Amino acid sequence: MKLHAVWISNPGHHNWISLRGVEWFLLLFGLAALDTYIWINASTVLYQVYADWAFDERLRGLAPSPQGFAFDEIRALLGRDQPKPETAEPAALASKSEPLSVVRPPNTKPPAPSEVIGRLEIPNLHLTAMVREGADTGTLRRAVGHIPGTALPGTTGNVALAGHRDTFFRALRNIQTNDAIELQTESGTYRYLVESIRIVGPRDVRVLASSKGATLTLVTCYPFYYIGSAPKRFIVRAALATAVPQRELALGH
Repeated sequence: MKLHAVWISNPGHHNWISLRGVEWFLLLFGLAALDTYIWINASTVLYQVYADWAFDERLRGLAPSPQGFAFDEIRALLGRDQPKPETAEPAALASKSEPLSVVRPPNTKPPAPSEVIGRLEIPNLHLTAMVREGADTGTLRRAVGHIPGTALPGTTGNVALAGHRDTFFRALRNIQTNDAIELQTESGTYRYLVESIRIVGPRDVRVLASSKGATLTLVTCYPFYYIGSAPKRFIVRAALATAVPQRELALGH
């Protein structure tokens, strides 16, 4: 009598292998997504820190460089004070007061794409972010974006800035009328006061329209905690209150 080996298929065994494969795929996918998230956020923070430092260097009349940034950071970690070179102009060049209408950036031509415009601060919200030219995905991932075609700080018109609701502009949910917004540029610091807060549809481009005075408009998506692509826009409108030319700041006026 011959014995024949018989292979009996076990459906449960194959299902277990398939389930384990799915688990490993989901695990690897999750790790890759987490790694991407960490990298994007880390690169954003690093960009903001470097851009903030480089902006201050330019205000002091220095040429920023990655090597200088690294050197300053090392000195800061070691607890050593950095000597700040004097960049003040002669007192004769500074006016005691200057009308808002004559405070102008030294160069009013359109900024180059991704060029740093200045630094935005909203003290009541503890919000500070660097602003650069552009409203594309790459720009808004790393900074607040100056919407091309709108006015520049220091000129008559509507300066429009955009930011993501889940990063730089998340704090806008707590903004109130009369809150101060400061926009510092290489030509001076411009202080705005919030006049209105409203919610509009995504196609309402009237919020970007030019104005006869000097205004600032902040734009972000709404609702702030909406999952997916938010259907509306959160608009903050502010009017220029004061402007201090950079040379007066340097002299401590």
